[in-house]
Amino acid sequence: MDKATADFRNRFPALSQQVYGKPLVYFDNAATSQRPDCVLEMQKTMTEEACANVHRAVHRLAMDATELYQQGRQAAADFIGAPADEVVFTSGTTAAINLVASCYTRRFLRKGDRILITEAEHHSNLVPWQLACEIYGTELLVAPVADDGNLDMAAFRRLLEDGVKLVAVAHVTNVLGVENPLAEIISAAHAAGAVVLVDGAQGIVHSRVDVRSLDCDFYAFSGHKIYAPTGIGILYGKRSLLEEMPPYMGGGDMVDRVSFEKTTYGPLPLKFEAGTQNIAAAACLAPALKLAAEVRDDAALQAGLDATDRLLAEQLATIEGLHCPSLANPLRKGIFSFWIDGIHPTDAAEIMDKLGVAVRTGFMCAEPLIRKYTEHGMMRASLMPYNTPEEVGIFMDALRRAIKMLR
Repeated sequence: MDKATADFRNRFPALSQQVYGKPLVYFDNAATSQRPDCVLEMQKTMTEEACANVHRAVHRLAMDATELYQQGRQAAADFIGAPADEVVFTSGTTAAINLVASCYTRRFLRKGDRILITEAEHHSNLVPWQLACEIYGTELLVAPVADDGNLDMAAFRRLLEDGVKLVAVAHVTNVLGVENPLAEIISAAHAAGAVVLVDGAQGIVHSRVDVRSLDCDFYAFSGHKIYAPTGIGILYGKRSLLEEMPPYMGGGDMVDRVSFEKTTYGPLPLKFEAGTQNIAAAACLAPALKLAAEVRDDAALQAGLDATDRLLAEQLATIEGLHCPSLANPLRKGIFSFWIDGIHPTDAAEIMDKLGVAVRTGFMCAEPLIRKYTEHGMMRASLMPYNTPEEVGIFMDALRRAIKMLR
């Protein structure tokens, strides 16, 4: 392990624990990343020193909580290159996409209009659009992906010609880890008169994001994928669209004036933030994204991550009967999903867990895509900069042991 990775890894207390008496090898980062010391310290501060509601009271604790909460919003805005008033807090990527599926569709789409997604979408970027279609009479179209996970851009462009009004696409797919060509997708969609929502749950981790440069209309991501706690998400939306969209929910803090006859709504982004948000988790975005920006710009850490990724790819390629569709795809970023002939992935993962190795198995909230390849689900190993070549060795030993026991 190089010094940069070792120093970074030491900032994550959870990584030093043992599981069943074995050192933890945490390769389930695409589901949830671990939390660094700076985030744990902020959680403690929000619990012990600034435990109050925001935007409501004038006492000191409330003012401190509000300041830290707004620092989290500004950090998220800066991280993606957006104005702070175009950054809406949600509970996660799922809630952010559901907000757009409900509010944008209600305001802008009509019966017979079409929504275009891809074959590789997470359920959170599929089911909300199915619900919208049921409610508003719109139609859902699906663009295919090639066997290696690349989007079929020719088919995508043909489908755009069929009256598509909204495109919803993953930045980086959660199963195959393939980065989609967002610039080309967004340009083509806009030329066809469609707006674009980007599911950035994985993209925010593995790619540099500037929403104004991308010119996407919406971008959604979750804090817990990128060092922050669970329960906080971000929806970026262009002001012109957010101002026209109706609120998602009604309640406190999203209003301007309220009477029994009529309610007017607060300014952006409060209009979409009814009730008490996850204040502590929002405040944690500031240290989490500060760290993420440092990691993104640290050449030594990125080189270490690239080396770990290459080593895992090389080792997986040596396993007889192992199939990883995007293994050789140069657009794959830190995510390996695979299956092995004659081995149920869950059986293998349970054995590996007893050896201290944490991975994800099943349909990974992308059942239509997984069934394109296999009926039994896959195993997914996903990396962050705190993972090491030494951990790859432990992972591969555990995988080979599980295969030997199950065959």
